[in-house]
Amino acid sequence: MMRVENLYPIKFVPILQEKIWGGEKLTSQFNKKSSAQKIGESWELSGVENCISVVANGEFKGLTLVDLIQQFTSSFVGRKIYKQFGTEFPLLFKFIDAKEDLSIQLHPNDALAKKRHNSFGKTEMWYVMEADPDSKLYAGFVCKLNKDLYIKALDNGELVELIHEDHATKGDAFFIEVGTIHAIGKGILIAEIQQTSDITYRVFDWNRTDREGVARELHTELALDALDFSKIGSCKLAYENNLHTPNQIYSGTYFTTNKINLDTSHWVRDVSEIDSFVVYMCVNGEGVISINGNKEMVQKGETVLVPAMCKKIEISTLGTFEALEVYI
Repeated sequence: MMRVENLYPIKFVPILQEKIWGGEKLTSQFNKKSSAQKIGESWELSGVENCISVVANGEFKGLTLVDLIQQFTSSFVGRKIYKQFGTEFPLLFKFIDAKEDLSIQLHPNDALAKKRHNSFGKTEMWYVMEADPDSKLYAGFVCKLNKDLYIKALDNGELVELIHEDHATKGDAFFIEVGTIHAIGKGILIAEIQQTSDITYRVFDWNRTDREGVARELHTELALDALDFSKIGSCKLAYENNLHTPNQIYSGTYFTTNKINLDTSHWVRDVSEIDSFVVYMCVNGEGVISINGNKEMVQKGETVLVPAMCKKIEISTLGTFEALEVYI
């Protein structure tokens, strides 16, 4: 069994995904290694089939995320999580570099994803780490639509005009429910928390093609049954941004996300009431996360997991440390 004295903050090897819309920030700013030119996503912590994360540090280096869950069960993920998901890790953590616009898309709910793809649905949350001055996030419709009006707009090339736009600013957070039409606009660096799923229904891709002149596949028919026409207006979340306390950004069925802001301090986080693993995605600055004296430096663009059986987490910084704290 896992022993408390052996606990440490676990890092995983990033799984880098080349995308037609990707850029260079994940490799140039965060020193993530890849020979590809357009890295759109860094999967920081993944239980997606064929993309299972591998431990990068410490005693468990080289083991997979599934190996750890199989070996340590509820001590690693939490009792209620292990009971519900078994060895499937329920969340996927990403950093996304959108040098160009992502496609207009949506994701199916749990029931539809299970029926069609034997997968979970894909509820997700965005946190804006960086944004160019003119950048936009698209999510939800501007007015109430029905299927006929939607198809007409899609056929006429007018769909984008019917999607709500938010100007993107560093620190903004958005919650994207399943069925919500959405897209990340160009010039934005995002931290994303989502259900463990890689199911996306692409409905418009800005009429672009790849190096060979081939357009990416659209999923027009699949999207019709998954689209929620009731999602109208902004998906932006309001939250406090206080120092030395968990600032709740979102809490719901699939996960809770808090913003942690530290400024030249040593902070002790009591997680004894949380029956879950805890993940920290560093979105600015750097700090040292300690469990029972076992320390790990984490800086902007890095992610660490703290096993569920840990009851106290210590974080210290000599400057600024900002992170998303996520658990179920």
